[in-house]
Amino acid sequence: MKGDADLPRTARVCSAADFAALRQSSGRLGGRCFHARYRDNALGQARLGLAISKRVSKRAVERNRIKRLLRESFRRVRHELPDVDLVVMARDQASGVPGRVLLDEMDLLWKKLRALKPAAPVGTMAR
Repeated sequence: MKGDADLPRTARVCSAADFAALRQSSGRLGGRCFHARYRDNALGQARLGLAISKRVSKRAVERNRIKRLLRESFRRVRHELPDVDLVVMARDQASGVPGRVLLDEMDLLWKKLRALKPAAPVGTMAR
């Protein structure tokens, strides 16, 4: 059943060209279990791409668990993030780590990414 809680297709990096652009020229962020590449976009929203390789885990069920956790974490914070295309890659250490720990790692990554968000220009404060 699809609903408002889903991550819409417009919030995902899907095309090979977008992934290639992120590999070519982008900023980097990292943590213990994940690292990310990001690049500004002009779409007015953050978009997420995932790259979880078999090197992380040979078991598809484990890779899919990591992807589900990443998508859920992104879905909760995507409106707070700057307008960037983002590809998150799992490190080998992510396999077998409890879900709560992975979510905490992602929260740290989102915090680093939020710090990149430009501040509102002076004189545009809400009244």
